[in-house]
Amino acid sequence: MRTFAVLILAWLAAFPLGAQPQAIHRAVKLMGCGFEFTAIHEDPALARQAIEAGIAEVSRIERLISSWDEHSQTSAINRNAGIQPVQVDDELFQLIRRSLKVSGITNGAFDISFAAIEKLYLFNGSETTFPPAEEVEGSVAKINYRNIIVNPEKHTAFLKEEGMRIGFGAIGKGYAANRARAVMQSMGIANGLVNASGDLTCWGKQEDGRNWGIAIADPDDKMKAIAWLPIGEGAVVTSGDYEKYLMVDGKRYAHIIDPRTGYPTTGIKSVTIVCPDAELADALATSVFVLGKEDGLALIDQLKGIECLIITEENELVGSKGLQLQYE
Repeated sequence: MRTFAVLILAWLAAFPLGAQPQAIHRAVKLMGCGFEFTAIHEDPALARQAIEAGIAEVSRIERLISSWDEHSQTSAINRNAGIQPVQVDDELFQLIRRSLKVSGITNGAFDISFAAIEKLYLFNGSETTFPPAEEVEGSVAKINYRNIIVNPEKHTAFLKEEGMRIGFGAIGKGYAANRARAVMQSMGIANGLVNASGDLTCWGKQEDGRNWGIAIADPDDKMKAIAWLPIGEGAVVTSGDYEKYLMVDGKRYAHIIDPRTGYPTTGIKSVTIVCPDAELADALATSVFVLGKEDGLALIDQLKGIECLIITEENELVGSKGLQLQYE
């Protein structure tokens, strides 16, 4: 009985009654960009452990989906384009299938086979001309999500045309954020946030008990907020031409390539998608950039539970029907 009492006292010392939740933060570079993890819990040690587990999960996903790592399954698919199907893990197989579904609903505005053209552009501010037209045309000929053949029985993926490539740059960070969130929640973190360089997912509440909300950055000054977006739980993904862009004849083009033409998009400075799922929000942000203001909003307004904010190159703020912004 005395031992039991000592154990109870030790537990109370470690977790005193009325202990307040603390927010633990960690910023790291993963998948070639900045990730920020926040875990809120009464036990700071557990919060740190959960963040480390989230970081490990993102690293694992990067090894799986990277098209730059020659040892990844994605690279194996690309090497065998036009040759033979490649058997892959169920996780990658399902990610490819979900990507193809987004391609279908966006009529090809989203297409993971865009990777056939991505090396033609640098988007580092040094370019002043487009790549040669014949190179663009040759690469676009290899882009077609309908030529990505998946076999559910054999768990294989096959690129029909030689020279095709797939890449997950427009959906991978959102998927990684989802997985990091799931891992952290499984460890008992009921309140937290993962921000994958603009692909953000949050759950529970903030440290002070308030709902989560984000600032919408001014595309001309990313340190300045032009509006606030209350989100509670869910995902918010913002894609913009803040740092990566192309200037040709004095006209600014975003770093997002239209897979149907092979040329960068123009007319939109940033797109913010509010959605329960970070992976889907990531893919839709790219899609709206490609579709443009009118067609992009028409698509979002057809999707239940998803909202969108577009900032045009004229600095016009245009939102979907159900979007609610705060300006103070």
